[in-house]
Amino acid sequence: MAKSLFIAPTSMDSGLTSVCLGLLRAMERVGISVGFYKPFYQSVNQAESLHNDGKDSSVTFVRSRSHLQPPEPIPLKKAQHLLNRGKSDLLMETVVGEYQKVAKDVDVVIIEGLVPDRREAYIARLNVEVARNLGSDVVLVSTPGKSSPAELDEELDFSARLFSDVSAQDVIAVILNKLGEPERSGMEPYSNISQTEGETPDYRNSCKVFRDGRFRLLGQIPWQSDLLAPRVSDIARELNVPVLYEGQMHTRRVQRVSVCARSIRNMTETLGPGTLMVTPGDREDIIVTTAVAALNGVPLAGLMLTGGLMPDQRVIDLCSRALHTGLPVLSSPTNTYETAHMLANLSSAIPTDDPDRVEKAMEAVATKIDTDWLQEHLRVAVQSRLSPPAFRYQLSERARAADKRIVLPEGSEPRTVQAAIICHQRKLARCALIGYAADIRDVAASQGFELPDDIEIIDPVAVRKNYIAPMVELRKHKGLAPDMAEALLEDNVVLGTMMVALDEADGLVSGAIHTTANTVRPALQLIKTHDDAKVVSSVFFMLLPQQVLVYGDCAINPDPNAEELADIAIQSAESAEAFGVEPVVAMISYSTGESGSGHDVEKVREATRIARERRPDLLIDGPLQYDAAAIESVARSKAPNSKVAGKATVFIFPDLNTGNTTYKAVQRSANVVSIGPMLQGLRKPVNDLSRGALVEDIVFTIALTAVQAKQVEDAGLA
Repeated sequence: MAKSLFIAPTSMDSGLTSVCLGLLRAMERVGISVGFYKPFYQSVNQAESLHNDGKDSSVTFVRSRSHLQPPEPIPLKKAQHLLNRGKSDLLMETVVGEYQKVAKDVDVVIIEGLVPDRREAYIARLNVEVARNLGSDVVLVSTPGKSSPAELDEELDFSARLFSDVSAQDVIAVILNKLGEPERSGMEPYSNISQTEGETPDYRNSCKVFRDGRFRLLGQIPWQSDLLAPRVSDIARELNVPVLYEGQMHTRRVQRVSVCARSIRNMTETLGPGTLMVTPGDREDIIVTTAVAALNGVPLAGLMLTGGLMPDQRVIDLCSRALHTGLPVLSSPTNTYETAHMLANLSSAIPTDDPDRVEKAMEAVATKIDTDWLQEHLRVAVQSRLSPPAFRYQLSERARAADKRIVLPEGSEPRTVQAAIICHQRKLARCALIGYAADIRDVAASQGFELPDDIEIIDPVAVRKNYIAPMVELRKHKGLAPDMAEALLEDNVVLGTMMVALDEADGLVSGAIHTTANTVRPALQLIKTHDDAKVVSSVFFMLLPQQVLVYGDCAINPDPNAEELADIAIQSAESAEAFGVEPVVAMISYSTGESGSGHDVEKVREATRIARERRPDLLIDGPLQYDAAAIESVARSKAPNSKVAGKATVFIFPDLNTGNTTYKAVQRSANVVSIGPMLQGLRKPVNDLSRGALVEDIVFTIALTAVQAKQVEDAGLA
């Protein structure tokens, strides 16, 4: 029977949705089978309803960010109507029935409670009734604000007493959210306020309820202003103001609001990345200055013209090129003071159409949850199948433990610079950026990032000559002359590959602005395959909703023979295992078992025999059709005696045509995230990026490369 955690807030502005989603993510990524249920839909304010189109944000987020499909919550007004008519039993029957649908397939269910409202006393009663009827353990969510430990003790004691008759273990734990949240005036947007270090008391050791072990302090989530950063489109929607120029309003975020009526020389410091410039529409000097900043590459959030005023058409024409940079322009019919007041009081709710912000909020919470204690308390087993959140978490942990030096030849490319900074901050790898320090620092600054002083930058001009002689030696069988080597080393990808070939770096990541051939060819020529590899191949990690699968080879080998296909299978199994996916290898064909014949089937059959002979410890079977490999019900019919059929986690395709087509079909039709291609078989790892890669894609590829490097080192293949 599933166990349940009822998450109950102690105040209105507790960040309940973010905490529930983060708790869900934390449990998923350590492999706990978890579900989500929200009994009642509660619209807290008009702005939230506007952003969410009248839908419940928690349920919408869970459906979009996981494989779960929680039921629609009961509208709070309907619940109130049933209570007023004395039909609370019928209401609870409905709640229990919906809960059972969620609980039947999982080990733990997270239940999101209602936000307390002093005007509606029945809300507290509903929370207690749901927790009691579902036999839930209760976790309180509190935002201490400026509360002293004694005041927090009193608040938690009062909230816990509400659940004192719950049949389970009453309140078991507390999550403290928004620690260090600053006080502000009604005219100051949250984004403009920095958290002051040292303001938060040590609640863990100072609060009696934690010190005496009455409640477990399950997590302490710090307040982060960037989690509140709305997109310009969110502001336009909430304030219902005209959009003069859309630009990149759906992606640019407001990190700071600058209400500006100063002279040009006194406003230049405010023209930073993520700043929304707010100025009267007739202040043409400020408008022109903002346009100049945009043309100089500063990614401002946008420009808002107040008072319903517009600049002269000649000024608009002068600034028109700035609009081509993506600068959004809004108009406010109210004066500057009133506009600033509205901007300072925007809703903190995350819109349902903002997946990036909710993902960031989930991760901020998930990283602070004590999942070890929670798993021990609930006594639940970890799933054998690795979920996508668990894969990403374990990937990060393994990369940190590997501590490898990864060279990035595209050192001044903006996404690569951001990814290197993130990897540096998360300690995923020691990134070495190839490029000129001044250029790289300018790129970081223009994107609103501060380049850490201790991040490594390699000046290609200063080191290039060091690699001419070694490169000539590596390619002497091809007759490479020193002058030719020097010319080839003008390419930073070749330079970085030489660093890896000479064991000065553990791996390389490139491809944000280079083709696959530009990245892979130097690796094949200079690093070459390791002794145990027959061929260089690739795998994709397919992040399906409920588990991670490995597909190989979908990028490199057009038509491998049986021996090469066996090698690809073994390499892919080893890659899967290195990243926490238990390798159960299916050799894919259009025929299952002995049912078919022909050259292509025989190739797969022979490859299966060779792979089993080389690695008898691995679970490998084939030929298997895809459905027989993936679906247990089909496997029982087509391959009842197979230990792989219906359970496969590694799918090996017979040729590139089949593999690439299948991976793209699954990726696009099922909206599946894929990570790769990750090259395997090289003496040291080199990985290619899509030229459309996002910053987070590059971060995960760097982490993959670091883990690969550790795998190569442990196997003694380098």
